[in-house]
Amino acid sequence: MARVVFMGTPEFAVPSLRALIEAPEYDVVGVITQPDRPVGRGQVLTASPVKQVALAHGIPVFQPAKMKVPETAETFARFAPDVAVVAAYGRILTPTLLAVPKHGCINVHASLLPRWRGAAPIAYAIWKGDAETGVDIMRMEAGLDTGPVYAEARLSIGADDTTATLTPKLAELGARTLLQTLSKILLGELQAKPQAAEGVTHAPPLAKSDGMLDLRHPAADLERQVRAMTPWPGARVMLGGQPVAIGKARHVDGVGPSGTVLSADKTGVVVACGRDGLLLEEVQLPGKRMIPASAWVAGRGIAVGARFDVAAA
Repeated sequence: MARVVFMGTPEFAVPSLRALIEAPEYDVVGVITQPDRPVGRGQVLTASPVKQVALAHGIPVFQPAKMKVPETAETFARFAPDVAVVAAYGRILTPTLLAVPKHGCINVHASLLPRWRGAAPIAYAIWKGDAETGVDIMRMEAGLDTGPVYAEARLSIGADDTTATLTPKLAELGARTLLQTLSKILLGELQAKPQAAEGVTHAPPLAKSDGMLDLRHPAADLERQVRAMTPWPGARVMLGGQPVAIGKARHVDGVGPSGTVLSADKTGVVVACGRDGLLLEEVQLPGKRMIPASAWVAGRGIAVGARFDVAAA
């Protein structure tokens, strides 16, 4: 039975952890996850989804605050892992840490490498208009997602997919692909292949500013941006200097000066963009809850001819 240390933090990592726990050929001897974080309006200190699963199964949990201190490597080594499986851990592993497991560190990465190396591959695949994405099972090395790939599984991106809907699909696909490949990796039956030198793109962590729409851009691009920024950081436009969050929007026909409301009715609010129009279907005004844009229209909060601020602020 192979001794496994699992390293992960968000919901994306949970299916892979559960799969390893349930597989008889693996013994998950420890879980490494990020420190508890304050969550919600009350800023309640909350354990990561991965930590919650680990504790429910009686698995020891280690939450290092720093990766480059000797204590982190020493604690990791005490687990005596045959292999470490990493899924969205959220921290860079030092060469010292990568060298601890006998069979190295295996990463479940949510993109088709070398496209979208980095922290936010799912959002970027939607945002930039990729027709498909997937998961790669790769061997980690010192570079950011530069290691060779053992296996790949592909998944089409649906026209209505958001980061919120695509993430669990890829999480389950990653767990299945991990189980199909890990035993072969440990037995030396599956060799990793270097990533292509061409087609490298990067997906840095999303920032709050990434959610601000620039209405000079084509509406089709903005629709993808809205879907990519759901659930975080959320898409928004400015109206009279106040942010209006957008829960749902789609590209429609429309001609007019960018930022101008072309129609406002029971279907929603159509705003002219650099090309075509963006139909706002769900909106949230400051201090309010998310509502259908048609309700905003019915309440006379918006009307034809109103002007949104055009450029991102």
